[in-house]
This record gives sequence, structure tokens and C-alpha cells, in this order.
Amino acid sequence: MGFGVSARRVGVVLSTAVAVAACSGGPPPAPGPGTTSGIAPDLRGRRVMILPVQQNLGVMGEPDAEIIFGLRERRVQIDWILPAEVDDMLRRSPGVRSSTRGLPVGQFLTAEVMRVGDPLYGDLRRLSALVDADAVLIPVQTSLESDAETGTTVRLWTALIEVRTGRVLWFSILDGDVYPPADPRGLASAVDMMARSLLWYAGA
Repeated sequence: MGFGVSARRVGVVLSTAVAVAACSGGPPPAPGPGTTSGIAPDLRGRRVMILPVQQNLGVMGEPDAEIIFGLRERRVQIDWILPAEVDDMLRRSPGVRSSTRGLPVGQFLTAEVMRVGDPLYGDLRRLSALVDADAVLIPVQTSLESDAETGTTVRLWTALIEVRTGRVLWFSILDGDVYPPADPRGLASAVDMMARSLLWYAGA
């Protein structure tokens, strides 16, 4: 079953640079910080597979655990399938040649992606078939970003993909609040920003 557009749709942030590039006929630039594209659908009643962070650039702590906690604490009726459950199913299915880690996600860092193709699509189909997932949430990358004026923030790239079609339903690049590099609140605030955008119907 596909995902319909909710009547209570959230706003979509469209980059002015992307619009200018489209009008000029040039290729759209890589998405930048603050980007939120697509419409985050109402996931209540769905089975959503959460994958581990695919690339971590300097972020301390446990990003995977923080993301799981940040999503589950909102207590919406979503059947989250955690990475450990998927890994367990993979161990029981030696014939499935896929992994939850090291997936080819670099395309999300260089261009606006509307639909994923192989080899990533094939991996997601195989993984989701093991756990009967409707959609996949991929934390593409976490990074520690430093600025001489504002300090240090954690940046989180996240994509929500419909398994059946490979369509990217929602994508975001969001920064957390400014904290010292080793302060766990930096990661927590970035996850909170992501969860608020994805689960817009869950309240504060």
C-alpha cells in the first residue's frame, strides 16, 4: 500500500538556489543545511524500519541509540522495527546478501534524490522483506560542524523511503543547538529537530 498525502501537511522548505537553478536549466545544487524536502506522511499504523547511521563524521556518543530514543519517546502508534531486529533476521537468513550498514547512500549528500535505484533499492527491498516493513528511515550521516561565530553543532541527514516504489517521501538536513563538541545535548537536540519534523503530528 502506498502513502497518501495527509490533509494536515507540513510546510516544505524549498531552497531559493534550487529554484534559480531549475529556471536556468542547470543542475540543482547539493542540498544544504536547513533543507527539508518532500512531505512527511502520517506513519501511524505503519511498520517502519530504522537503519543505523550510515556515516558518522566526528559525532561522539551513540547516534543510533539517540535516534531510536528520540523517535520512540513521542509515543505515536508506529511499529518501529529497530536495527537490532533487522540484524537478527539477517543472521537467520544467510541467503540474503545485504547489510544494515555500509549502504550506498552517497547520492543523498550530493544531489536532491526523488527516487532511489539499485543497488540501494535492492538492499532496501531485501531488508524490508525480512521484517515486513512499509517504509525505511535512513539516518544517512551525522557530522560535527564548527563555526567560528556560532560554535559547534551536530548535523543530521535523514531520508524516509517508501519500500514498494523506492520513492523518497521526506528528506532533511537539520542542525541541533550549539554545544561543546563532547556535550551529549548537541546530538540530542539534532535528533529532536529531526523527530519534530518527521513526526509533526505527535506534538511537542
